[in-house]
Amino acid sequence: MEQRNSKKEIISKLQQEILHLEGFKPAPAGVNSVAGLGPVESAFPNKVFPTGALHEFLNLIPEQSAASGGFIAGLLKTLMQQGSLCIWISSRRVLFPPALKAFGVEPDRIIFVDLAADRDVLWAMEEALKCEGLSAVIGEVRELTFTQSRRLQLAIEKSQVTGFVLRSDERKLGANACVARWKISPISSVLEEGMPGVGFPRWNVELLKVRNGNPGIWQIEWSPEGFKLITQEQVRVELPLQERKTG
Repeated sequence: MEQRNSKKEIISKLQQEILHLEGFKPAPAGVNSVAGLGPVESAFPNKVFPTGALHEFLNLIPEQSAASGGFIAGLLKTLMQQGSLCIWISSRRVLFPPALKAFGVEPDRIIFVDLAADRDVLWAMEEALKCEGLSAVIGEVRELTFTQSRRLQLAIEKSQVTGFVLRSDERKLGANACVARWKISPISSVLEEGMPGVGFPRWNVELLKVRNGNPGIWQIEWSPEGFKLITQEQVRVELPLQERKTG
């Protein structure tokens, strides 16, 4: 019996070490949410958003590209708290840098790199991920193969920089080295009573795949205080017309 317990302890220790290498590090003492996502982080091993790992975001229509940009900007607010910089690489950037201020991110702390082709974006992203002084690297591409994702992940394992890949082509959605696959869609905002204009951004957040975790769907609102989970009674999901037709 004692030998059996010893083997279980060894296996458990090895599993924790593997999770640590994959970016699933336990939250520091007294910290409930590494990325500010609150209850959403319970979907991940150790109940913490994996930093020092590669995340994939599917942007199949323009509305999702805008939603993913906003959602990632919210994550960057927390990831960049130590004063480090971020690099955003794309061959067809549509992000409006001053809009980052709405998510608590100063645009001058992000280096934007605009390149001609996806292969250049992937090369630049791999090189940027080797820079330990960065908080995150974002790359926008059409496709991502297993080999390409593996090269990015290997760079991350050495530097522990968090990587985000925004891809716009849903073909060849096979296995890759990304720790999670997300799809972010906009939903209707809610105005405060008597106030003109538009409300805070709201998204339908789908965690389609997560290594050793539990995929799920949540509705999230962004406010000056950060991410806030909203209940089904508080929101009416209005997915873009194209997605409703294909979904």
